[in-house]
Amino acid sequence: MNTLTGLGLAQALAGAQVVIDVANSPSFEDRAVLEFFETSGRNLLAAEAAAGVEHHVALSVVGADRLPDNGYMRAKMAQENLIKASKIPYTILRSTQFFEFIEGIINSSADGGMIRLSPALIQPIAADDVSAVLADLAAGAPVNGIVEVAGPDRFPLDELAHKFLAARADKRQVMADVHARYFGSELNDRSLVADDNPHIGATRFQNWLSRSSARG
Repeated sequence: MNTLTGLGLAQALAGAQVVIDVANSPSFEDRAVLEFFETSGRNLLAAEAAAGVEHHVALSVVGADRLPDNGYMRAKMAQENLIKASKIPYTILRSTQFFEFIEGIINSSADGGMIRLSPALIQPIAADDVSAVLADLAAGAPVNGIVEVAGPDRFPLDELAHKFLAARADKRQVMADVHARYFGSELNDRSLVADDNPHIGATRFQNWLSRSSARG
């Protein structure tokens, strides 16, 4: 099945009542990621309509509507808008950043031995906890709207990086900088945290960090 070309979609969706869309772009370059989500979204939704799918569940990102300078977030908004414009009942789950992405966030802000990160709040979550909520939503009725899921704790992003690097015995220094860019965007304390009453993941960051550090 290829959502970009449409190849195999009709066969894959034959008899399906619910579709969970967690497809992601192989490239995060601004134009490529937008083309991926627009093309993939249109093809998938058209195939679902033809197959009589009754519930489209899609994974999106908390902050997608707040960070217009971020090409990936603009692409996720384009995907969300396609879903809303379709006639298929839907649920969009916006998740905060996964624990598993923290190392990549840190490395993206590294300049030699120094890492500049915003002190804005972030509310990360374990990927397994997001998967569990997706499964629950898929088993329920469409909400025809957006729900959110987030981790149980909020941290300043620079402090989170300190904790992560210390657990990995990584000696790089972290500097708090309110103007530090997060994949193109300046942050504030609302950018990367959930709104009121999100689903809350069970896994605390320190517990995940201890387990992942032991495995590493």
